[in-house]
Amino acid sequence: MRYRLMDVLACPVCKNFPLKLYVIKDEKKDINSYEKPRCEIYCGFLGKYINEIKEAPCSDCYKSKIIEGYLVCEKCHRWYPIIDTVPELLPDELRDLKEEDEKAKKLGIKNDGFFIKG
Repeated sequence: MRYRLMDVLACPVCKNFPLKLYVIKDEKKDINSYEKPRCEIYCGFLGKYINEIKEAPCSDCYKSKIIEGYLVCEKCHRWYPIIDTVPELLPDELRDLKEEDEKAKKLGIKNDGFFIKG
């Protein structure tokens, strides 16, 4: 997953924006060129709203890819895994509780089903 995706992701259940990002593993690659689209509302790389940033680090953001981590909705306290660069933002009825518990264990998350603990 790319950090710039945080500019559009919201909780699929309560629609809260932005989600809180926890990165467990990422990788960086050199890039020769990039367009500077600058996120419109929220910079996931810095974890701040665009209006709070003087100079966005777009080149550093474009070099980074999140391999593993998770997203947390700070309103309803649901968590969503990022596995092999793919964020899994599914509503509760499409999630399997046993699979989610296995993913939480792998990622080192303290969970209570679909909800984050603590």
